[in-house]
Amino acid sequence: MNELTHASRPALDTLHRQWARAHEALCAQPLKLSMARGVPSAEQVALSEGLLALPGTQDFLAEDGTDCRNYMGLQGLPEARRLFAFMLGVPPEQVVAGGNSSLSMMYDCVSHAWRAGVPGGGEPWHAVPSGVAFLCPVPGYDRHFAICEAFGIRLIPVPLHDDGPDMEAVRAHVQDPSVRGMWCVPKYSNPTGAVYSDAVVEALASMPTAAPDFRLFWDNAYGLHHLGVEEVQIANIAERCEAHGHANRPLVFASTSKITFAGAGVALFGASPENLRWWLGHAAVRSVGPDKLNQLRHVRFLRDRVGLEMLMLRHRALLAPRFDRVLDVFERELGPLGIAQWTRPRGGYFIALDVQPGTARRVVELAGRAGVTLTPAGAPFPGGIDPQDRTLRIAPSSPSIEQLGRAAEVVALCVRLAAAEQLLAARAA
Repeated sequence: MNELTHASRPALDTLHRQWARAHEALCAQPLKLSMARGVPSAEQVALSEGLLALPGTQDFLAEDGTDCRNYMGLQGLPEARRLFAFMLGVPPEQVVAGGNSSLSMMYDCVSHAWRAGVPGGGEPWHAVPSGVAFLCPVPGYDRHFAICEAFGIRLIPVPLHDDGPDMEAVRAHVQDPSVRGMWCVPKYSNPTGAVYSDAVVEALASMPTAAPDFRLFWDNAYGLHHLGVEEVQIANIAERCEAHGHANRPLVFASTSKITFAGAGVALFGASPENLRWWLGHAAVRSVGPDKLNQLRHVRFLRDRVGLEMLMLRHRALLAPRFDRVLDVFERELGPLGIAQWTRPRGGYFIALDVQPGTARRVVELAGRAGVTLTPAGAPFPGGIDPQDRTLRIAPSSPSIEQLGRAAEVVALCVRLAAAEQLLAARAA
């Protein structure tokens, strides 16, 4: 129940004045904190400082004798592909280990399809008479949307539930032959933390589509980023698509960006053999190979899957208390009022905070004046427009736990103040 809604006018006036004074005091000495992006903290980055001494001045040969200081090796080092293949759910021979950004690989896939089409398709996507559209579960990742917007690809929002996208809506939309792709963050989704159920993965893998070249852009960015003891597992999209005769449907992405160094990790791409040949053929025009020394030092540092998973336990020990601090503040400051809801993710990097409809932009404005930077309201929606002006993405990873407590209190105050302003305006109307 929204307790503010039922407050008397005098009580609401009193609360509004109290919260407005508290906000004015914060603005007089604003903080300088950001909860806008899922940036690993300095402590997390420090976990991988051993990389800086690797591979060493005499250690530059890969297991197959490749001199990592030199050109070539477009698909990446065999040992790197073998180490990271499990993150993509495909065999090592169907993995590309690239540079530092999986987002770049996603952009390249769209670019290659736009210019030349994809296996199993007809014309290049730029030549599709009706134009090309992508489905985007919302709330979702703004950088995915930006890639489509850069190519003039129409974005079609579909609701994202706790167990994945609304499949009734998805099935209806893929009967349109202009729908050629869909963005998916299947595990610990950005920003809600949603996890695709086995039933949803099965439905995405098996559904008929009007476009024969329909692609799932499967961004498994947070697959190893557990926040609790439970390490959630999801169905293997590559295996399920192949079982249903759609082996070319998934394009799977991951990276070590939030595992080792965010700016110097290893990007990963996995796909069917036909899709892999397609990607490598286009990539050969663009590059003569990735940074193999970086891949080699990652192999030397992580060693094997066990070493990688042990590193993720250390990340969890740093991240989980940060999420707990923010959630505790929201529960204490907002829970009794009933004016907001928030997710309690089992992994990933974000909390989705739903405030009173029509107030998200105001909350961001008020928080900014008090020195707390939030992601712009609307960012989790195509075009930056949240139809309800309600959902905010909260990123607890970077500030210290003490700073997070203060920042979360500021956000909670701004949520209360914006709600009170809205109610007073409605009663005055």
